[in-house]
Amino acid sequence: MAVVFETPRDLIGKDGTILDASDWLTVDQARIDAFAACTGDHQWIHVDPVRAKDGPFGATIAHGYLTLSLVNLFLPQMIEVRRFSAGVNVGMDKTRFLSPVLVGSRIRGTGTIVAVEEVKGAIQSTVRVTTEIEGSDKPACVIDTISRYFPE
Repeated sequence: MAVVFETPRDLIGKDGTILDASDWLTVDQARIDAFAACTGDHQWIHVDPVRAKDGPFGATIAHGYLTLSLVNLFLPQMIEVRRFSAGVNVGMDKTRFLSPVLVGSRIRGTGTIVAVEEVKGAIQSTVRVTTEIEGSDKPACVIDTISRYFPE
């Protein structure tokens, strides 16, 4: 369940707030193949289960950028900001791919608000999202995602 902030201004002073975890998501071969089709990245380690079986991970793995893009799926499950006129994805900092996501793995996002500031008539928040792999001590990805909310 998402942590709710009634207005963007309610984020101010919430640095260090731990957000609820997202739902678990199974990364199946169909999702990996669809990502390959969208991006043109058809490297065998992602799309050829037969060849990947003898590769370094014993199976196909999700593209790092697929894992990264799923942060956009996880964020609304972790944090909800209400009553703003526009929201903008400003970018990201400190992106790290720490462990491959093998086909069939379940992943989820966990997060912490690491910074909030007023900028150019808006409230900007930085949320550190860790993409966890079920049963693994090492996360798949850690990213500081930056969002800007323009109050109503």
